[in-house]
This record gives sequence, C-alpha cells and structure tokens, in this order.
Amino acid sequence: MRILEVIPTYLPATRYGGPILSTHALAKALVERGNRVEVYTTYGGQNNKSGRLPPAITEIDGVTVNYFLPDRMPRLSWAPKLAHKLKTEIRNFDIVHLHTVFQWPTWKAAQLAQTHGIPYIISPRGMLVQDLIRRRNRMVKSVWNQLIEKKNLKLAAAIHVTSAREAADLDNLNWNLPKLVNIPNGVEWLEPEGSVSPEIRDIANRLPYALFFGRLTWKKGLDTLLHAFAGTARGYLVIAGTDDEGLSNSLRQLAGKLGIEQRVHIVARTVSGVDRYQLFRSARMFVLPSYSENFGNVVLEALASQLPVIVTPEVGAAEIVLEADAGFVVPKDPIAIGSRIESLMLDEQAAKRMGTAGQQYVRKNCSWHSVAASMEQLYQTCASEASRSHTKSN
Repeated sequence: MRILEVIPTYLPATRYGGPILSTHALAKALVERGNRVEVYTTYGGQNNKSGRLPPAITEIDGVTVNYFLPDRMPRLSWAPKLAHKLKTEIRNFDIVHLHTVFQWPTWKAAQLAQTHGIPYIISPRGMLVQDLIRRRNRMVKSVWNQLIEKKNLKLAAAIHVTSAREAADLDNLNWNLPKLVNIPNGVEWLEPEGSVSPEIRDIANRLPYALFFGRLTWKKGLDTLLHAFAGTARGYLVIAGTDDEGLSNSLRQLAGKLGIEQRVHIVARTVSGVDRYQLFRSARMFVLPSYSENFGNVVLEALASQLPVIVTPEVGAAEIVLEADAGFVVPKDPIAIGSRIESLMLDEQAAKRMGTAGQQYVRKNCSWHSVAASMEQLYQTCASEASRSHTKSN
C-alpha cells in the first residue's frame, strides 16, 4: 500500500519520545512488510534552534520523511509549504494516517483528504482525555474541538486507539464518532552498544530499587509515588527522565520532607542508550502511577526487560499488565502503591516470576511486526470501504 503518515514533529533520534518513537517504529515495520510509507512533518519549534536539522527529504530506516519549517505559530506546527505539497501529492496515496490532534498539520491533512476523497485515520494519542483538556488550555482546546477536531474525527474512516481506556475516553465525548479500532503499541527492546556512565552505574548498583522512567511531569503522579515510597522500609527509588517542567527540585524537597531523601535518586535529564538499558536491567520493579496515560510505551519496555510492573488504572497498558499476570494494577493511593512496592522488595522470587511472565507476553503479542500487520489490515479495510463508497456514488 501507499501510506502517508502525518505527524507534527518527527525526530526519532532526539529526546522527543512517545508518539514520535511509536509512529516511527510502526512506519519502519510497515516498510519491512512491503508497503511504501512517507511521512510529512515539521522540524518542531524547539529543534529549529539546535542547528542540527536533517535534510528536507531524508530516509530513516526505509521511511521517506519530508520535513517542513514551521512558519507562524510554531507551537501549532503551522507550515504552509507542507500544505502546498499535500495538495499536489495526497492523491498518490491509498490511505492517510494522522497522528495526534490540536495541531495544524493534522487539521490541514484531514481537510485535504476530505476534499480529494482519500480515506484517513486519526490516532489522538491520548490528547482528547477530558482531564488533560481541563488542565491545559481548556478554553482554547474546547473551542478547537468544536470548530475543527470534532468534524475531523467524525469524517475519519476510523479512529485508532491504543487501549480500552482511550476508547472509553473518546466514547465519553458523545460525538457519534466512527468506528474505534484498538491496536496497542509495540516494543523493540534490544541491548545497545556502549559503556554505562559512572552516574548510572553507581545508581544501578544500589539494590534493590524501584524504577520510574519517563518525563518528569505532573500527570505521571510522582508526588503520589514519593508518598507511597515513604511508606516502605526497604530499597531505593530511582526517578529518571527529562525535566522540561523543572519538577525535579520540588520532588527533591518533597523527598526531604518525607524523610526519604537518602533512598531516592532523581536523574533529571534525558537518559538513553546503554544508560537507559542498564537502569531497566538492574531494577527490581517498574512503577507508573499516572493520572492519565492513554497507553504507556514505557510499560512495554519494562515488561520486555523482565520487570514486574505496578500501575494505576489510569494507565492504558494496565490491561496488558493484568492479561500477562505481570504485576499489579492498584488504585491511585499511596498506601496501596506502597504496599505493592514493599511486597516486591521483600519477595524477589515473586518479582522474577511476574517479570518472566511479562517478558514472554510481550515477545508473543507486542512485536512491531504484529502491530504493523494489524494496522495494515485496518488500512486495507478503510481503503476498500472508501473505494466501494466512491463506486456507488458514481
């Protein structure tokens, strides 16, 4: 198939993660299955200042990526040249896949797909959770939803979600949406080459420890995690991830107030490559007490690393943790979370048993090849339905 993927920012080799990494992994797997995949994207607001921009048209793992500089309003990835090329090229594709919402490229690509009769799929990537909308730019996003996003979603051939939780969040909008198709993300977890940094080596040697890994942001529930860990008597807690919001200082202060500063290690920076691998490989367990997480790719990475996982029900990948019998899904309550952390600190054999079950599950069910096969089937179904509808209308 000829597949066009549209995403506002696409720099998989940088600190940007989440949707970018999963979108690239999907595109790469689709190419390996014999499809032609092109990506239309922008360089992204912050990356324009780095001076290390890739060529306007480049190939990454067999995926052709077309980059466009944002013009005005870089936060919305407003790039008129992207729209101009879309106008001339969109008819050359069988399907268009739009990743994320509240961004200009998504809106423009949906508009052009509607004009030219090309079926398109939208992956909101958790951006339409009501709690997130309320907490961040509620008024702007509410207006955008009514004027733009609602129509884009209703006219889509399908809406792709990565978990039952995300599907429920969309159902709660009561927008009479087209079919929701649940295809979870995949994982590819290979040991990288290189040497572990002294800082990470020192932390990884302080055993046993519970690991949180991800952006240091309010929605990850790190305050709850610290209160939970304060209720335990054994081991260490490692919190690692990029700190764009400057949250690490307040987390250290909270750890001090709770009297656990000597047992908590915060690595407030991007941790990648062999350092990232070492943190996962050496941990006793992984903990993610998020307020909202449409999926949680890092949960799959933890399971692939043979770690038992403790998550809250608000994490989309919680359903995988339960199905794999690879950990615990507990209420967002410090006492409940602390109790599970303590139990895995005490019982290493139980932790290993759950970790093994999780690793076996993701190897069987969560490879990017199997995810790409499911997505390819969805693309073919949507393209066939669009073709039949066009034939009938003529």
